[in-house]
Amino acid sequence: MDELTKLIKTEIKKQFRSVRQFSMYIGVPQSTIVTALQKGIGGTSFETIMQICKVLDIKPVDGQDLLFLDGEKRELLERFTALDDDGKKAVRAVTAIEYLRVTDPETFEAFGKKPEEA
Repeated sequence: MDELTKLIKTEIKKQFRSVRQFSMYIGVPQSTIVTALQKGIGGTSFETIMQICKVLDIKPVDGQDLLFLDGEKRELLERFTALDDDGKKAVRAVTAIEYLRVTDPETFEAFGKKPEEA
């Protein structure tokens, strides 16, 4: 399942409790939304996707790969841009370490060991 579909599914659960309530709110047939969430949002019309994103407050960000920001990601980005250079450097260091922890656990564990333990 693509990232946008996952994000939409999460936001519907968080904001509306059910697909039925969401579909009634935006005026799109429930079957259209259910199909989009099951098969991936990519097969859904552009207008419907934009309507869904607008109601859920998901903002697209242009770039090499299209990225959609939900409230949490947007808040994180806003906080990061408000930091001074030292704060940004600290955030980059922490995110680099955390990224390594989830993408390469063996290398991450090796960093925590003393040279004689490695």
